Order: sequence, then structure tokens, then C-alpha cells
Amino acid sequence: MMSAFKQENDENNSPSETGADRSALLYQKALSLMPGGCSRNTVLRRPNPLYAQSAAGCFVTDIEGTRRVDFANNMAALIHGHAHPEIVTQVTEQLQKGSAFTLATEAEIDYAEHLCSRNTGFDKIRFVNSGTEAVMSCLKASRAYTGRAKIAKVEGAYHGLYDYAEVSQTASPSNWGEVSKPNSVPVAFGTPQAALDDVVVIPFNDPPRAIAILNKHKDELACVLVDLLPHRVGLIPASTEFVIALREWTENNGALLVFDEVITFRNGYGGAQDNYPVTPDLTAMGKMIGGGFPVGALAGNSEVMDVMNPLNDKVLFPHSGTFSANPVTMVAGLSAMKLFDREAVFRLNAQGDRLRAKISDVIAQADVPACVTGTGSMFRIHMKATPPTNYRDAYASPQEAKLMTALVDHLFDNGFMMINTCSGTLSTVMTDRELSHFAEVLLAGLNRLKPQFDALKPSTTITE
Repeated sequence: MMSAFKQENDENNSPSETGADRSALLYQKALSLMPGGCSRNTVLRRPNPLYAQSAAGCFVTDIEGTRRVDFANNMAALIHGHAHPEIVTQVTEQLQKGSAFTLATEAEIDYAEHLCSRNTGFDKIRFVNSGTEAVMSCLKASRAYTGRAKIAKVEGAYHGLYDYAEVSQTASPSNWGEVSKPNSVPVAFGTPQAALDDVVVIPFNDPPRAIAILNKHKDELACVLVDLLPHRVGLIPASTEFVIALREWTENNGALLVFDEVITFRNGYGGAQDNYPVTPDLTAMGKMIGGGFPVGALAGNSEVMDVMNPLNDKVLFPHSGTFSANPVTMVAGLSAMKLFDREAVFRLNAQGDRLRAKISDVIAQADVPACVTGTGSMFRIHMKATPPTNYRDAYASPQEAKLMTALVDHLFDNGFMMINTCSGTLSTVMTDRELSHFAEVLLAGLNRLKPQFDALKPSTTITE
């Protein structure tokens, strides 16, 4: 189906002017240069990825001339949409001074001060270059502080590419094991068995089972790693009961509690953890705190963070990085986060509430077995009648996965970029107009796919 946006643009442009088929030609060249023709799998589409030409606000225009509303926001990394004027100005000024030095910069101190001021649990902070690196550094700091090797994580949760952090994120019914004893399932072929043995997998939002599993390793665990709104688990909030249980267990057993807020820091002024009566020992951050540039950070308890202190007689965790705290990222991040003040956080979260309500209304109108989950400025549409409660509930059957892909394609073809799990994130530059239009396009898509949805509904047998 051709996008209405595409049709509108094509009325004023000939095929040669819009660069028709240019994406296909570029992809053929890319295939000869990169595995799969890309450096990140998330950009792939059939028959070929589209290539961006420009973006501004909440809109992205591809090289074919089609403009779409961006609910992907570079996988939740853009809190103010694209090319925000204030961020562009700050970055441009910094680039004229230099992009990176083997010297410290005042920009790093300014940004560290700002982020620490947003959360009382952030005594100290260090910057890195990605969310993966931030989580990895938290795990290594936990090991250095406790002297223990094992880590515990939630089944299905995504925490980046580090061998230990990625365990179980692609587990399936064929290999995930018993619910009371989930298997440590590798993602990449060749993952060392030793790495798998050092990862303890716990079920999400199930305190009794989680604590029973942790108790079996209480003298071996360096930390428990938790995402408070894990995307791969279904974008379901961690229950207060679950988080408190983990906090109490770690305190009682000499382990650390680590929150992965690489994505969820957008949901509160001091992160999603603002919504819980718990302070973690370490927090990993990334994505939107970079203002559109590569970034990561870990912050937390001063005593724990001190394992990275190079001024100590013995440095337990030597830590550095060529582009860590580069001034371009620092000024972009500081500018973005100053703009994302308490009022902006409240306003965006309220907008998220309105959008999820609209989606629920649309699902009811279409009368299909679907639901929406999420909190704050994030949402996910499931091809299930009731919201899942954990990774196993959220796992998509082949039929559900096919429907999800069809719905994402429908939205894309009609002007909306989504994350490929039918998830989306809001940016501060979006308006209710974009949300209402999304609801209209979503309703049309659900109605078109209704015959396929009907196949998901449980059948009833009438007996005399």
C-alpha cells in the first residue's frame, strides 16, 4: 500500500526527482560492503531498507521523498525529536572548538553536575559511549566491589551486547526451561559456557520464585540487574512488590541492585526509579541523555563507584574510553536534559497516557484480540486479548508475530515509523494532532487485518 504521504509528495515530483528506486540501488551496493548490508539490523525492511534524507521535529523524510511521523525516535534515543534548534546551536558551537581532546573539558563537569542533581541516589557518575557499555561497566563495577562473579537478570530482558547481559533475551518455549528455574540461553553462537554459568535468570514480577532462585546463589551473586519497564518482556512495569523484594534480598545477601535505565530514564525527572520506594546501588543510562549523540553513563553510590577511582592505591576496576565524555555529546546531552525539565517530563507522560487511552479505544472499536502496554512516554501493542505479565506471556506465537509485522508495515506505509515490535516512544515535539492521526491509521489497519485476528480468537464448541 502506498503511503498517503507518498502520494501527496509525488503529485509535485517526477520519479527522477524523488529518487525512485534509489533505496534499492543503495542497498545492493551496501550488500557488497556490510554483512546484511547494514551495521544495525533494526534498519532492515523487505525488500530493502529505506534511507533517510533529513529530519526535523517529529518527522523523518526518506530519499524517496516520503515524510513519516517518527515513533521510533532512533530506538527511544531522541526525546526532543530531530534537529532541535537549541541542541543544534550548542553542538555547532562546540564543533567549531573541537570534537574530542586528550584533555578534560568543563562540559563534562557541567553535565555530571546536572545529571547528579536529578537523582539523590547519584553520588558520582562516569560517562561512556553506549547503553551496552554502561550496563557492562555496572556489572564489572559490581564484581569489583563484591569480589563475586555471578550476576542475576530477568528472563527475556534486553541489556545490550555484553555476553553476560544478553543471556536469555531470545529464549523461546523450546529452550527456556521450567518457570521456577529458567535456563541461561545464549543469544550469540559461541557464547562461552562459563559465561552462561555465571548468569542466574529470574522470572519477572514473581517475587516468590525470583527469591527462591536467588537464594540458591546467595554467596555467589555480585548483583541483580533489573529494567523497570523491560521492552522485550512486554513493556510491562516492574511491580513495587518485585522491586522491594529484590532490594531487600540484595541488602541482606551482600549483592548490589543495578537498574538499567538506558531507555526508561525518560519516564521520570530522575528516571523511572522515581516511581519506586527503592534506591539502587548503580544505574545505567544511555540513549536520550546524549541529545542525539552516542552516549552511556553509570551513576550511583559513591562507595561503589569508587572502584573506578584511579587515585586509589589499588584500582579495582580500571576504566577509560577514547570518546567517553567527549564535549560534543556532553553539550548536546546537557542541552537536551535541561529542556527535559520536570514540567516537560510531566507533560510528555500525560501525552503518553492519552495515546494509550486512544489505542485502547481503537482496539475496542475494531473488536480484535489486541492490547496496549507501557507507561510514561512509551507504548507497545500486543496481538493478545489481555496484557501479558511476564516474558513468557508476552512471547509472540507465529500467528501473532505475523500479525504484528503486518500492522507495523501498515503503519509505516501510512506515515508512521515504529519500533519493529509494534512499540513506540513519544518526543516532546509531538502534538495531539499526530496522536489522533495515528489512532485513525491504527483503526484502519486493525480493521483490514481483522480476518487474521479472528483466527487468534479461541473457538467455542456448542454442545446440546
